[in-house]
Amino acid sequence: MKNDIYELILKEERELTEIYKEIDELCFENSKKVLTAFKNNNISEIHFNATTGYGYGDIGRDAIEKVYAEVLGAEDALVRNQFISGSHALTVAFFSLLRPNDLLLSITGTPYDTLHEVIGIKDNKSSLKSFGVQYSEIDLIDNDFDYNSIKEFLQNNKVKVIEIQRSKGYSTRKSLTIDKLEKVISFIKNIDKNVIIMVDNCYCEFVEKQTPLEVGADIIVGSLIKNLGGGIAPNGAYIAGRRDLVELAGERLTLPGEGKEVGPSLGINKSLLQGLYMAPSVVASSLKVAVLTSKILETLGYTVEPKYDDVRADIVQNIVFNDREKLIKYCQGIQLGSAIDSNAIPEPTEMPGYSDKIIMASGSFTQGSSIEISCDGPLRKPFIAYQQGGMTYEYGKLALIEAIKRMN
Repeated sequence: MKNDIYELILKEERELTEIYKEIDELCFENSKKVLTAFKNNNISEIHFNATTGYGYGDIGRDAIEKVYAEVLGAEDALVRNQFISGSHALTVAFFSLLRPNDLLLSITGTPYDTLHEVIGIKDNKSSLKSFGVQYSEIDLIDNDFDYNSIKEFLQNNKVKVIEIQRSKGYSTRKSLTIDKLEKVISFIKNIDKNVIIMVDNCYCEFVEKQTPLEVGADIIVGSLIKNLGGGIAPNGAYIAGRRDLVELAGERLTLPGEGKEVGPSLGINKSLLQGLYMAPSVVASSLKVAVLTSKILETLGYTVEPKYDDVRADIVQNIVFNDREKLIKYCQGIQLGSAIDSNAIPEPTEMPGYSDKIIMASGSFTQGSSIEISCDGPLRKPFIAYQQGGMTYEYGKLALIEAIKRMN
């Protein structure tokens, strides 16, 4: 079986040459964007220095936020190691933008599981709902926005913030490309130019040439242990967009009156800069791993999404197993093919913020780092594996081989 897997991969790789070439071209354009931002902001070794305590006058931290703002097409950015996760950054953004009696609308259906208690979809005494923030949602139709429902809702309700989750989360829908975002943002702004459009951009950075801010979004949020951290950032997240909105987020993360002026970097600056520098290449490797996974698993008879030649919006690859044990074994194989804790055998377990048991493989240098190589999924029908990452194409391919072997 071992030789059969190698031969199958070699055969399928020959058919992926043109797609890989397109990914390489994307990597070049995004690398150019990052390098230009480094040069425009005169990044030097002095920006690697650390601050402690309050973090007053941290020129490295401030320079990082200018670089991120330029790369993302933002007026300003908040890039901090004080963010625990992407979900934490999203929570800070929500609480900074919304006030009692304000209305939050999701136009991509129910958000990711970890936001259910944040919003109040699931009861929690610290939720937005507990502070009097109202919430409603509109589902996608055939993997696109429900324009008629959005128009009707906006004409009959005063919405403060519209939330768009680009990546699919633990759902069966497709992730949302920039062209779809551009169309719906323009549509919304023609109805209500004052509504704040906030995009959850996790898993999507550098997968396309443009960012949501460059097509009209007001604010975007993402994690640094995903794409933009390049597998080097040890933690953190970002909020970027309109200067006034980022200022509000800064005052919610720290405190009113101090906002972005405080927050020690604690020696993380070099890692954040180096991670961003490497991110276009790491994302390109992750995309190639996803394309290869899609091609191989479809050849082996499984349903995959996206298909190998589809236009991609993020680094996530779905494999639909329709079989509980195959989902578990596949994730165990990814762990076996990882660098760290390769001897560990993942088992389904309860996790904070999730309703179902989760099987999760993440043999990574940074705990929970999706960009290195990871695979997870909820133990519910149709038993989908959500695979992300690949610091290099070669390491991703090796993990894929182990995963396939584990299932057979």
